[in-house]
Amino acid sequence: MKKTNQETIKTLNILLSDYHLYYQKLRNFHWNITGPHFFELHSKFEELYEDAKLKIDEIAERILTLRGNPESNFSSYLKLSNIKEANTTLKDHEMVSEILEDHNALLHQLKLVTASADEAGDDGTLDITGTYIGELEKVSWMLNAWNQKK
Repeated sequence: MKKTNQETIKTLNILLSDYHLYYQKLRNFHWNITGPHFFELHSKFEELYEDAKLKIDEIAERILTLRGNPESNFSSYLKLSNIKEANTTLKDHEMVSEILEDHNALLHQLKLVTASADEAGDDGTLDITGTYIGELEKVSWMLNAWNQKK
């Protein structure tokens, strides 16, 4: 296996860890949202964690395709992830702000994966990261618009 594939696998495992923490944070927010925006955000958080769940599987399968081993222990995710856990007492706008911060972390890691995959000539991984970046940018734009001060 090319050394550059090893670097891509490493960056993908960090991305996998990021998505696991992001997924769990979205579940936390889905379960703990209260207030006047409950119905709106409860549904949005579910939509986002269902999407994250699919991405987790796709990332792990991409690592396997590259003949690597996907991280599969939560203790590893906590060590590798750029995303941190959140408490359950945040208000609606604070939750959305947390998600936007997580999107920045995910986008940063996606760009590192992209650079590694580009160096390796790994078009399959580039296809995945390009799609994820576009989707995250759009969702971030929408959440940012929702989170604007009134």
